[in-house]
Amino acid sequence: MERKSFQEDLQVQKHRWIILAAVGMFTFMATLDGSIVNIALPTISKDVSVPMNQTEWVVSIYLIVVCACLLLFGKIGDAIGKIKIFKLGTFIFVFGSFLCGIHLSLNFLLFARVVQAIGASMTMSTNSGIITEVFPLQERGRALGMIGSFVSLGAIAGPGIGGVILAHLSWPYIFWINIPIGILTIILGAIYLPKDIQATKDPIDFKGFIAFAIFILGLFGAIFIGQETGFLKAPIVAMFVISMLALGLFWKIEQRQLKPLVEFSIFKNKTFTISLLAAVCIFVANFFSNVLLPFYLQNVRGFSASHAGLLMMVFPLVMVIGSPITGILTDKWGPQRLTLIGLGVLTLTEFGNIFLQEKTPIRFFLLLSAMMGLGNAIFQSPNNTIVMSSVEKRQLGVAGGMNAFARNFGMVVGISAATTMLYSAMSQKYGSKVITYIPSRPDVFVYGMKISYALAFGICLFATVMTAYRLVRSKRK
Repeated sequence: MERKSFQEDLQVQKHRWIILAAVGMFTFMATLDGSIVNIALPTISKDVSVPMNQTEWVVSIYLIVVCACLLLFGKIGDAIGKIKIFKLGTFIFVFGSFLCGIHLSLNFLLFARVVQAIGASMTMSTNSGIITEVFPLQERGRALGMIGSFVSLGAIAGPGIGGVILAHLSWPYIFWINIPIGILTIILGAIYLPKDIQATKDPIDFKGFIAFAIFILGLFGAIFIGQETGFLKAPIVAMFVISMLALGLFWKIEQRQLKPLVEFSIFKNKTFTISLLAAVCIFVANFFSNVLLPFYLQNVRGFSASHAGLLMMVFPLVMVIGSPITGILTDKWGPQRLTLIGLGVLTLTEFGNIFLQEKTPIRFFLLLSAMMGLGNAIFQSPNNTIVMSSVEKRQLGVAGGMNAFARNFGMVVGISAATTMLYSAMSQKYGSKVITYIPSRPDVFVYGMKISYALAFGICLFATVMTAYRLVRSKRK
């Protein structure tokens, strides 16, 4: 008898939690690679003999390519099978991780990161869809919440885990650590992931993808290159213009497609849209810390990369402990109230970060890190549950893809906004253009960090006010 769904397959249901573990493990790893390199940037910069601002491309190019490819692979997964694309993505990601650790040049490392990113985008765009198809309705919210936790933890834990690895091994092992974990995941997938039974065979909107990719690559390319050359240079202005034209073209193409990459009608759902926007804001704010704290701890405070990594582990450890408790509270109180509480804690944390100084007691820094971990634990899973439960069943695939895109888009925006604000404020303080840390002037970096964190505070406050407005409106109805 032919299966109509994975939920009718007894073998699939028997192993559904192992499937969740395999998908979640790889999701964690793929997301981790967007942030783990931050702590190693000073080391890589010295090792390959290039300025710090150039090594930042090792982080940026990965996230940019992931953002550009997510929607495409989400649609390809729907068309030919999500599990097929997920499995292929795991192989490409592991191969890319192997290439990243080969010590040749910065250009080769950037090429390897592109390979990694393509594999990561294939897994990220299909993970929520696989879990949605495998888990029955009564367990789906919890399973999707756990995937959301894997994503959030991966994005947050990178600098801490990277620092621990650097304490004992050289920087290539930051990438090579993926290989044994990836092989284990591939084996679990080969044994337990079933064959696809749902494939729409819809045509792929490649025109829309090309326009969207040009928008993403042009926008963030202009921002990161503009930080070095100045934003008013003709090539940078041209990149911004091309990016905006590509966005307008993408919108026109999508309106005419029967099966577009993005169904813009989904944004009429205010609960979905506000939750998605809040997720973007929090990932933007989180990545301010991922960019700023390695420099603060290593350059300003003088800690080694390994010591700095251990200090930054407080954030993810508190989140690991807090997330299961949040799951219980979600069932008891509902996700709406918890997201607002989490946002309130995160907003207060960003306000506290503004006051970090050269000689701030380390216990104050640890308190702020613990608060950030707690705030994310309270916010992330409930918000992910709201996003995925606020849409119709037929829109679950679209919602999952948009959720993954929102997170990664937030990471790239966080990096670009943090570095742009940091270097602008440092240049203002120093009296001339600054695009890296000045060893003899820690006060210049601290000033830039304060201004950057003030922006992060504003972003969190906006997300909090927006979510509070949604909660008040929902109670009036």
